[in-house]
Amino acid sequence: MFLDRDGVINEKAPEGEYICSAAELHLLPGVPQSISRLNQAGLRTVVVSNQRGIAKGLYTEENVNEIHQAIRDELARHGASLDAFFICPHDTDECQCRKPLPGMFEQAVRAFPEVRAEQSVMIGDSLVDIEFGRRLGMPTVLIEGAPERKPDLAEAIRLAEWRVSSLAEAVDLLLGGKV
Repeated sequence: MFLDRDGVINEKAPEGEYICSAAELHLLPGVPQSISRLNQAGLRTVVVSNQRGIAKGLYTEENVNEIHQAIRDELARHGASLDAFFICPHDTDECQCRKPLPGMFEQAVRAFPEVRAEQSVMIGDSLVDIEFGRRLGMPTVLIEGAPERKPDLAEAIRLAEWRVSSLAEAVDLLLGGKV
């Protein structure tokens, strides 16, 4: 199970802005319970997140680690956990790890050799998330959320196999055997 971070796990900053510190982090409703359900089902759950703000000098990798620790802490309070976070700290066209390219998937496979794209699902809220999953042959679930924050929403809707309004709905689909 691959999850995007901003817009799937936590509230997304307005377009063009970034979550730069743990103080700015707000988990979306139902996220801890949804991740707990994935844990109870025995599904490996990792986050893959483009973090271009590092390349732009808006925050550091340490800031991102603090944000991820805050997510882990909040999830733990609800009996939930994530297996790993993989990030791309680069700007566009600088690497092979920035979604939709496969670098973060390759990192996940190195960390968890049993991971297979055809047995995974990508849940995201943007076109790059859906393209990432499709390029790897994964089923894709789009969390539509607020349309004003998603410049390529129409194309993401067209490409995603499923569309939902929250992680809870995505988990219902997945655990209900529909994905």
